[in-house]
Amino acid sequence: MDIKQNYFEFYGLPEAYDLDLGQLADRHLELQKQLHPDRFAHLSDQERRLSAQYTAYLNEGYATLRSPLLRAQYLLKQRGIDTHNESSASIDPMFLMQQMELRERVEEAPSHADPDSELAALDQEVVAAMSEQQAAFRRAIGGTSEAELEAAAAAVRKMQFLDKLSREIERLEDELY
Repeated sequence: MDIKQNYFEFYGLPEAYDLDLGQLADRHLELQKQLHPDRFAHLSDQERRLSAQYTAYLNEGYATLRSPLLRAQYLLKQRGIDTHNESSASIDPMFLMQQMELRERVEEAPSHADPDSELAALDQEVVAAMSEQQAAFRRAIGGTSEAELEAAAAAVRKMQFLDKLSREIERLEDELY
């Protein structure tokens, strides 16, 4: 094993958006057992540090590959596109308008006559929109042209908005209970 490998290689998985999450979890447990720092307690300081680095890389890789959004961002980063730290990328104005409308509804949901139903409806809309963007990402990420990679990046940018909105809905649901 080598932490210079990408996460897919490290886990021995195909470099693809669609992963078998059960296989990922199984592989994670196997690697955790192999790399756990306790197994290296009797070795030198350098070997213990290396074990800790492997474990950190393993956990970071697992969190990345387990999350559809982070996995999509990682696949793009492997192709030289960093959507994680960009601030000036253009986003479809119609999509932004829809996001503003959804955000307003989320903000108003606690004072809605039936907040639970409103949040559930909003959550369904966000899930449907996320599914659309994931499908767009799947179609585009398989390509190698600049236009296809930009389409994949555009889908990820939209997924970032939707993910944030989904977390806000979850937070409000938790507050209501």
